[in-house]
Amino acid sequence: MDLQLSGKKALVTGGTKGIGAAVVEMLAAEGVRVAFCARNEDEVRTRVDLLGSKGYDVAGRALDVGDAAALTEWVSDEAEYGIDIVVANVSALAIGPGEENWRSSFEVDLMHTVRMVEAAMPSLEASPSASVIAVSSVSGREIDFADGSYGVMKAAIVHYVSGLSVDLAAKGIRANVVSPGNTYFEGGVWAGIEQGNPELFDTAMGLNPTGRMGTPEEVAYAVVMLASPLASRITGTNLVVDGALTRGVQL
Repeated sequence: MDLQLSGKKALVTGGTKGIGAAVVEMLAAEGVRVAFCARNEDEVRTRVDLLGSKGYDVAGRALDVGDAAALTEWVSDEAEYGIDIVVANVSALAIGPGEENWRSSFEVDLMHTVRMVEAAMPSLEASPSASVIAVSSVSGREIDFADGSYGVMKAAIVHYVSGLSVDLAAKGIRANVVSPGNTYFEGGVWAGIEQGNPELFDTAMGLNPTGRMGTPEEVAYAVVMLASPLASRITGTNLVVDGALTRGVQL
């Protein structure tokens, strides 16, 4: 199936690892020019070189999305090429009590999404098939071990994007959320928990009806599908990608 993405331009935050890296590569494989950012300059350079060797059109920049000025400058620079797709993926992963976790979750998870969208808006308004996709979490729709700042800000992202979908519908800009469940990859949160807190890992595994955690590629597929112009009637949705991990009914 042709997803009609070839020639589009996308921005992705957190593009060197996990879900973000999978989104970047999957979009690029569809013929999208993808600009991504991440904090580690060496990892950004390595990823650009790897994807470039495959013939993909990618660009990377090292920055902290919690730095409002740096994030806005990057989006503005990329606007020169045009922006059709915005994927806000980065999370501070600030789980646990304490004011610092609340501050980090607010600035990184929520405000980086808001600032990215606002900076990209002139380009999105000029696009014939603009799409905003934010990566939230199932922790935003039910109480689990990540309640508190992480879960609250993930829920706030869903509310923010739902509002965008209504406010921007007349401009032809779609806005959706993808909420992953447990996603396992080397160097990721769950790989660290597997080593550092095997009891919690075993508990989490036991809650997965499929008997396994998800992969970054499985989540990335949902993002790319929503980015496609073929999804022109899908906006304002929270697409849960969790292998039936959560039990709540979305009404």
